Formats: sequence, C-alpha cells, structure tokens
Amino acid sequence: MAAHLLDRGARARSRREESGVLAALRHLDVVLLASTLALSVLGIVVVYSATKSVYTFEPTYYLKRQLVFSVIGIGVMAAVTFIDYRRLEQWAYVIFGAVLLSLLAVFVIGKSVTAGSGATASGVAQRWINLGPFQLQPSEFAALALVGVLAVYLSNHSEDLGPKRLVPALVLAGVPFLLVVKQPDLGTAIVMVVVVFTMLVVAGVRVRYLVLLVVLGIVGFYGGVQVHLVHASQIQRLTSFLHPSTGALGANYQEDVAKIAIGTGGLKGTGLFDGIVTTLNYLPEQSTDFIFATVGEQLGFVGSAVLIGLFGVMSLRILRAMQSAKDGLGRLLCTGVLALVVFSVFQNIGMNVGLMPVTGIPLPFISYGGSAIIVFFAAIGLVLNVEMRRFRSR
Repeated sequence: MAAHLLDRGARARSRREESGVLAALRHLDVVLLASTLALSVLGIVVVYSATKSVYTFEPTYYLKRQLVFSVIGIGVMAAVTFIDYRRLEQWAYVIFGAVLLSLLAVFVIGKSVTAGSGATASGVAQRWINLGPFQLQPSEFAALALVGVLAVYLSNHSEDLGPKRLVPALVLAGVPFLLVVKQPDLGTAIVMVVVVFTMLVVAGVRVRYLVLLVVLGIVGFYGGVQVHLVHASQIQRLTSFLHPSTGALGANYQEDVAKIAIGTGGLKGTGLFDGIVTTLNYLPEQSTDFIFATVGEQLGFVGSAVLIGLFGVMSLRILRAMQSAKDGLGRLLCTGVLALVVFSVFQNIGMNVGLMPVTGIPLPFISYGGSAIIVFFAAIGLVLNVEMRRFRSR
C-alpha cells in the first residue's frame, strides 16, 4: 500500500512538472530565440567563407566543426531553458567551483600556444584543455559561471549590500579574474570586470562604494603592471589602437588589414565567398577575433547593418526579460547576460574598426570556436528561462 501511494505521488508530481513546463512554453520569447538562431546560421556561413581556403584538401573542415558546436550549443540552450532557473540557487556554487577547478587545471594539463598572430603575437598563453578533437577554454565558461553565482549571492543579500556583503562578492569575482589574467586572457578578464560592475549597479550597491571600486581597480591595474601580472605586450595591445600611424607592419597590423577589408566591402560588399583580403587569408584570426572584417568585406555595409541589427534585437529582448523578471535572481541573471553579450559585441566590432584595443574577445554566435558558442547559447537559455516564468506570482 505504501509503495502504491508513493508511486501515485511520484506520478502526480511528474504531471504537475509537465504541466508547468507546457504552461511556461506559452511564454517562450520567440523573437529572442529567432534572432539567436539567425545569428548562429549567419555565423556558420561566414565561418565557412573565412576558412574554406585554409585547407584546400578539406575546405569544409571548419564548417563541419562549427556545425557540431552549434548543435551542441542549441542542446545546452534547450536544457538550460527548461530547468527552472530557481534551482540555480542549489547548483550555482557547485558549478562555480567546477569552473574554478578547470581554470586551475589549465596550468597543469593545459595547452600552451602563441597568443595573437603575425605582427601582433604577444607571447605564450595557456588557456585550453585538450579533450580529444575538442579544445575546452575554461575562461569562457568562467564569465557565465560568475554571472550565476553573483546573481544568487546578490539576490540573497539584496537588503544589505554594504561592505560586509560586498567584500565576499568581490572575492567570488576576484578568484576567477586573477586565474584568467594569469593565463593570460586579458580580454575575458575585462569582460568579467564589466559584467560584475554592471550587476553590482543593478543590484543596488551605493554610488560611493562603486566609485571606490573604480579607484581600487585603477590602483590594482597599476600594481599588476608593476609586478608583471599584466605584461608589457598586453599593454602594447591595449594602447596600440591609440596610435594608428604605426603602419601595417607594426603593432596595428591586424586592425589596419581589418579596416582595409571593411572599406573594400563598400555598401553591398564583394559578395559572399569572395573578397581578396579574406579569401587569400591576409588577415590573421579572420574566422575568430576579426570575423566582423569578413562580414564587412563580403556583405558590405548592408550585411554589417543586418548583423548589428540582429544583435540589437537580441539585446532589447534580454533587456525586456530583465525588466519583467519576477524576482531579483531572474533580474540579475538577465543583467549579467546582457552585459556579457553587449560588451562582447561592442568590443569585438570596435577592435575591427580601430575604435577599441585588440583583446581577443569573440563576436557572439559568429566567431569560430566551440567554448564561446556553447557559453553564449547557454546564456540565452538563461534569459529564455527567466522570461518563460515571469508570469508566476511573486
């Protein structure tokens, strides 16, 4: 009898959960989902266009890998969407701890490669862990894990965000930040700073504490330079865009060639799978950091405007989800994702047109790379999750 009652209870819970998921699906943000998938499809096409001449014996090598990454990313997005985000409170610290362990593992079993390329090579970086045919980049996951753990922490202490509560939050952010800087991956570290600061602002931290954090950040950066935590080559990359007259063979080689490619595209572009700069591989990292230059050359101003427009739609939908979130946790999750996406887009396109320093930040859903693709899909899954459940009573 007891077993029968337990079985009936389990079935009842299963029916309630199923009905809850079906009810939530009625509130799925179709516009956000469509813009995400559209960007992913565009990214697959542009990656193929930028890489088809790399291996003449197998022109679809990067295309097939990007397709696999995107399929995995969509699966992760679906999983993240359907698991109620409130369960994150139970798993946020576990996930965060696992990511920290992976960041530490990079220094033990990680793969070392030359950071940058060509005239901009900037020393050896240790950022990846080989997993057979796939290379895992833990720093990409660190940014999203930080969004999750900070959202949980700040929402649980929203009534008292004075120094007593603020210091532990900064420690949570500081540990992965220092590990990422040590790799070195200054671009991701900058993204983490922007994400954390934005979340603190939305969480309601007082202005005087925010100003103090900015001052401490400046002092900390200066100290990092003095103790060589931030290397001279990284400083050069951060400041080279301020001196565009150094010439195409100097520190600005990539930026100069990227601007040539974008200028060559004109209004309508040279045509997909065409264009001298990208088809002849004159531009280093043209499928990753500088993929926007490929878009600019081949699809021109019109194609670039469509791309930026899709990011604009995505950002507005994330902002809408943030504003309509039913609780502080959901609002802060959307805030972190919004900062992650918007700054990544702004920084990547900015460095392609010479307005921002070259920091190795990928263009979401467009740049080639498995870790970044999966992380951005997971991030959108979080927003869809929050948006789907906004109708529930507080």
